[in-house]
Amino acid sequence: MDSTVIQDSYKSIAAPAEGLFKDNGSRFIARAYPVETEEEIKEIVAGLKKEYYDARHHVYAYRLGHTGEKFRANDDGEPSGSSGRPVLGQIDSNGLSDILVVVIRYFGGIKLGIPGLIRAYKTSTADALENATIVEKIATRRFRITYGYMSMNSVMKVFKDMGLEQKNQKFDMECSIDTSVRLSLVDTFLERIADVEGCRVDEI
Repeated sequence: MDSTVIQDSYKSIAAPAEGLFKDNGSRFIARAYPVETEEEIKEIVAGLKKEYYDARHHVYAYRLGHTGEKFRANDDGEPSGSSGRPVLGQIDSNGLSDILVVVIRYFGGIKLGIPGLIRAYKTSTADALENATIVEKIATRRFRITYGYMSMNSVMKVFKDMGLEQKNQKFDMECSIDTSVRLSLVDTFLERIADVEGCRVDEI
C-alpha cells in the first residue's frame, strides 16, 4: 500500500442512541451522541447531569477527529479504571470517532465490585452502540476561492471535474466561493486552482 495515501474517511454514528444494563438493582443508562467539539460534549454532559440529577454517577468517554487524536475517559467518582475506560474501549473496538457516550448510573444498594462495574459499563455502552446507526464521515478542509470575473469558467471547471460543493457564492467584479475538500484531494485541488490566473485560496 502507498504510504502517502491520506486516510480521510472514518466511522461515527448518525444520531443519538440509547442502551441499558441492570445488575443487582443498579441501572446503567448509556446515551451515545454524534459530536464534533469539546464544547458540544460539555453541554451534553451538563444537560444530562441536570436531567438525571438524582443519579449516582455520570460516567463518560469520547473520541474526536478523523484520526481519533482527541479522547478522554472520565470515571466521575467510580473506582479508577472501572468505568470510563470500558466505555472508551467499546468506542474503540467499534472503530468510532466524533462520538460521546455517557453512562448514567442509578445505584441499587449493592456494590458490584470492579469486575462487575467494568462489565456493566462495557455492556450498557455496547447496547447503545448496537442501537446506533453507523455512518462513514469524510474529513475535509474548508477553503474560500477569490477570483476575477474573467476566471469564473476556469474555477467552475475545477469544481465540476472534482465534484466539489459550491457554497456562499458571490458574483461581482471580484467573485468568491467556499467549498470543503476531502483531505485526500486537497493537494490536487490546490495545484489545479494555482493554475487559474488571478485566483486566491484561503483556508477558512
